[in-house]
Amino acid sequence: MSESFKEEQHNAIIDSGIARVIPCKKLDPGDPFKWLALGLKDLATAPGLTIFYGIIFAAIPWFIVYLVELTGWHLVIMPAIVCFMLIGPFLAAGLYDLSWELEKGHKPTIWHSVKAIKRNAVNEWGFGILLLVLMIFWLRVASLIHALYPPYLDDSLSNLLPFLALGTVVGAGFTLLVFFLSAFTQPILMERRVDLATAVLTSMNAVWSNKLPMLIWAGIIAFSVGIGFVTYFVSFVFLMPLIGYATWHGYIDCIETKRERHFE
Repeated sequence: MSESFKEEQHNAIIDSGIARVIPCKKLDPGDPFKWLALGLKDLATAPGLTIFYGIIFAAIPWFIVYLVELTGWHLVIMPAIVCFMLIGPFLAAGLYDLSWELEKGHKPTIWHSVKAIKRNAVNEWGFGILLLVLMIFWLRVASLIHALYPPYLDDSLSNLLPFLALGTVVGAGFTLLVFFLSAFTQPILMERRVDLATAVLTSMNAVWSNKLPMLIWAGIIAFSVGIGFVTYFVSFVFLMPLIGYATWHGYIDCIETKRERHFE
């Protein structure tokens, strides 16, 4: 088997006919844990900025829960949390910038990280709109599931369980789809002057070509979110920035460049 054939087989979506797809490298199953270790290093280097973004990530689900308690509609918990997970990659842009600045040997600042969304503004906002459309579509599906709940039943666990289970399964499917589309899309758009289609297809190619390592990475993210639920989202103050930093290092590790990375 020739090397060119092996490369085409590894990068399955290179000839998409829609946009250019940046080739990816072959990952090992242990690489996601290496990304976490590098993310921890970034977290320790910039603790103040980490807490700033972490509080934002924790405040979002806190607010969601507050709205649920205010309205009494417990069945909206799952779609609301999935909505948070849908927009998470978009909100993480500032964290990617922090890791990028540390990689270049610069001192990261809040203002510089906030401006990260402007580097490839049209396509980055296009990515945000893509996530928003998926979120709206999920909310419509969730409302249909909610409509199936008979109004004459009380809110006991036994009555709620079938609808929560259905919502969990459908929500997991949407979350997996978003992971497939957005695993490395935002870092690509931040660092490279490419269009949205190129970034999304590159992310899809990277996930598809490294199924086991990326499945492990998805599991780590899901486990972190689970810890956040158990701790009433307090742990999100540290876990969400850690995932953001690690994602940047995963992007560096996975997506190929034409030449070795050098920064001033």
